[in-house]
Amino acid sequence: MKRLLILLAAVFLSTAAFSQAKTEGVHIYNPEANAMADLKAAIAKAAKANKHVLVQVGGNWCTWCIAFHQLVDTNALLKQTITENYEYVLVNWDKEHHNDEAMKYLGFPNRFGYPVFVVLDGKGKVLHIENSSYLETDEVGANGKKKVGHDVKKINSFLKGWTVAAVDPATYKPKAK
Repeated sequence: MKRLLILLAAVFLSTAAFSQAKTEGVHIYNPEANAMADLKAAIAKAAKANKHVLVQVGGNWCTWCIAFHQLVDTNALLKQTITENYEYVLVNWDKEHHNDEAMKYLGFPNRFGYPVFVVLDGKGKVLHIENSSYLETDEVGANGKKKVGHDVKKINSFLKGWTVAAVDPATYKPKAK
């Protein structure tokens, strides 16, 4: 019994240490930021630039949030799509900083887990909330198991589907001959 308890304690400690090591030292979200001020500033910039706002809600504790952000930051196609079409804002959510006012304003996107994405127009209207699980890869690794991570094609399709041009009805009118 004593050996079992020692073994369980060792497994628990090693698991806790491993999960903390993944995000320790990573600070892409600012827990102290004024989320509403950041959103308002992004909305104003988006309106002037004829763009939308892409909000990523998550936290430094969230390995999926960090992995997504790193993918977007290192993938030229995704980076270009975001830069050309969106003002990009990270809104922190953690146990100490819920950003309740921002969550209410964004339509409580955190109900879908983290990260979660919200697209706003240049007036601040919520156009879409995207559950990030729909953006995960379907690839299977050599071991026969599903790979962990997000799919670049799915992300880019999501991003392209919510640009200013994509939601403008004039985009779809037949052109005069």
